[in-house]
Amino acid sequence: MTRLSVNINKIATLRNARGGNVPDVCKAALNCERFGAQGITVHPRPDERHIRYSDVRQIRPLVRTEFNIEGNPTVQSFVDLVLEVVPDQVTLVPDGHNALTSNAGWNTLENKDLLSDLCRTFHSKGIRTSIFIDPDPRMARGAAACGADRVELYTADYAEAYGQGPEKAIARYLETAREARDCGLGLNAGHDLSLENLSWFIQTIPWTDEVSIGHALISDALYMGLEQTIQAYLSQIRKK
Repeated sequence: MTRLSVNINKIATLRNARGGNVPDVCKAALNCERFGAQGITVHPRPDERHIRYSDVRQIRPLVRTEFNIEGNPTVQSFVDLVLEVVPDQVTLVPDGHNALTSNAGWNTLENKDLLSDLCRTFHSKGIRTSIFIDPDPRMARGAAACGADRVELYTADYAEAYGQGPEKAIARYLETAREARDCGLGLNAGHDLSLENLSWFIQTIPWTDEVSIGHALISDALYMGLEQTIQAYLSQIRKK
């Protein structure tokens, strides 16, 4: 079954808006697990505008499911952090320093040397390595050539187009997911997945290993509560 990893960045954003430690991101991570999430995702950025490096260090020993750290590996401090805390998975994301949120995947062909070196580096610590890509079969093949264990499909375009027709919205993703599977890669997905569009994605690409969801899930939790929201997302994943 596809695993749900909850990205808790937005909880840290709320905390940072006021200072102090309310809400507590460590408590939030534990509650997400207690309420049924099968993983915790964090995405520390150099400006620490949401999750801080210190948060990552505090959360790591608490997580009992699966810990996934996303970030830009061209920042040496990020690479050092990952090697220090040794998460279950690192997801390599080429987000710009000033990007509001992740907005593109890697060109795995043009960046083969860099990504190959990074995969070797993280594998030396036993860390599963996933490369964030756009829905393009060539990028999946390139990720496999770099030595990645998985790819994560950047699903923003799918989410944006879903309302105009799910079949068309997912077509390129399905093609890329098949290519990734044929290359022996695991498959993750994330960005703008929601209660509206999640079940169709999983039904169409049922070999998806993991979805990482933050903004929509934490927003829904404001209305529904965190426990009910996580159960609702799990229900969408389990739909047949």
